[in-house]
Amino acid sequence: MPGPLPIADPAPADGVLPDSVAEGVATRDFGVYLHVPFCRVRCGYCDFNTYTATELRGAKQSDYAAQAIAELEFARGVLANAGVGDRPASTVFFGGGTPTILPVSDLAAMLAAVRREWGIAPAAEVTTEANPDSVDEASLAALADAGFTRVSFGVQSAVPHVLATLERTHDPERIPLVVEWARAAGLQVNLDFIYGTPGESLADWQRSLELAIDQQPDHISAYSLIVEPGTKLARQIAKGEVPEPDEDLQAEQYELADELLATAGYGWYEVSNWSRDASHRSRHNLAYWTGQDWWGAGPGAHSHIGGVRWWNVKHPAAYAERIAAGVSPAAGRETLDEPTRRTENVLLGIRISDGLALDALEPDARRVVAELIAEGLVDGRAALNGRLVLTLRGRLLADGVVRRLLP
Repeated sequence: MPGPLPIADPAPADGVLPDSVAEGVATRDFGVYLHVPFCRVRCGYCDFNTYTATELRGAKQSDYAAQAIAELEFARGVLANAGVGDRPASTVFFGGGTPTILPVSDLAAMLAAVRREWGIAPAAEVTTEANPDSVDEASLAALADAGFTRVSFGVQSAVPHVLATLERTHDPERIPLVVEWARAAGLQVNLDFIYGTPGESLADWQRSLELAIDQQPDHISAYSLIVEPGTKLARQIAKGEVPEPDEDLQAEQYELADELLATAGYGWYEVSNWSRDASHRSRHNLAYWTGQDWWGAGPGAHSHIGGVRWWNVKHPAAYAERIAAGVSPAAGRETLDEPTRRTENVLLGIRISDGLALDALEPDARRVVAELIAEGLVDGRAALNGRLVLTLRGRLLADGVVRRLLP
């Protein structure tokens, strides 16, 4: 089951934001995230805020679109009162869970609500996540007709025994079909993978990468498997039923991904993300990594506006109760002070290929840069130009680099 919420300050029932959020608003983009917390089955490795039909405790999938729309209407008032409500959404992202478990008409209605409340900027990026077995040719065409521009397929692996360990339900032979259908509909395509699953060999991972490259998607994501406490996979490992992921093998798998993807014309722009060119980067995720503004609607969704961050109650039933009462569904929030902002700037900025401005570092941290260059963790030429950019070795050891850069 999903983990506990962070500990923070109480969130006001009216959602009111402090005047400080309007400072510098013209320099920040605005995005909208809609969390669809439903899945047909729970995968053994997953600790996302998702629920199967037996876990809903009276909440109904059929009611969800109207509830999310009600939160968007509530959000419009909160942002307008705070003086940050006039920006059209430059990105919209439907995540989950499995958003495409809902009828396309529900997803289209939620997107129409974003358009109605704020407008959607010209050339906006509008993405939905999807499982390969949760869409067909007609539904993908309908998503494009509704205004979606991009679909991110959760492939995870092309190898049946790896998918079985992860408890994924789709047939890898379906991947070329869904990519073809998405392209025919005019949608950009991301393929999302996990590497380091127990029992996955380097050859297995190469097979998945080759499948991905053969489809010529616009974007590829590859995340190392993290065994989260409380998941079925964690319990299996604790009982000795499944081996622990091999960190050395995961490093080899990452290096292989970077090599094969670079050869195929994909450039890394974030530690776990590659795109065919800059125009196909995930602009929504870049907004997270660069500290832009977004409103997250739905159970457990997180929001950030002008240095104030908050998160909604997690269970769909509790969320429905708050929405029905006309109050904020937020469970808690925090206002980021300057030290926290600087820390997060380093944590997130170091992960992207554009790098981190050296002058964003504290003086003690800047003195560490020469050591990082000497150790092959940071690109020396980029550092001479005032940017801290990780090398391939640095990406593998990014957490350690961050620890050395922070007081």
